[in-house]
Amino acid sequence: MSDPDALVREMCAAWAKPDPDHIASFFTEDAVYHNIPMEPVVGRQAIRDFIAGFAAALDGIDFTIHRQLVTGNLVMNERTDTLRTPAAATDLPVMGTFEITDGKISAWRDYFDLAPITRAFGG
Repeated sequence: MSDPDALVREMCAAWAKPDPDHIASFFTEDAVYHNIPMEPVVGRQAIRDFIAGFAAALDGIDFTIHRQLVTGNLVMNERTDTLRTPAAATDLPVMGTFEITDGKISAWRDYFDLAPITRAFGG
């Protein structure tokens, strides 16, 4: 996909019914996915495996994008991610930064407070 704005929006929408293979297909082979409170995940296969593990505990995540800005191959969005489990839903305010290379995500950094996730999943 050549439009960075549409690429990021489509990837975000895919989390509603998370298919790790489909979501991983949005990334370059050497991509870096970094949830800033945690260690970065490097490489498409490692990203796919991380998504599979994370998604196993969820029914899905609804990304509500409040604002999204694009400059060249850099996309930034302010959003609320609603993590859905059979028992509850947890809203997580997030600021995301995406770098696009050759129509794929080569870097994704999300900035958020880990406390809501820790409370929701009993950590």
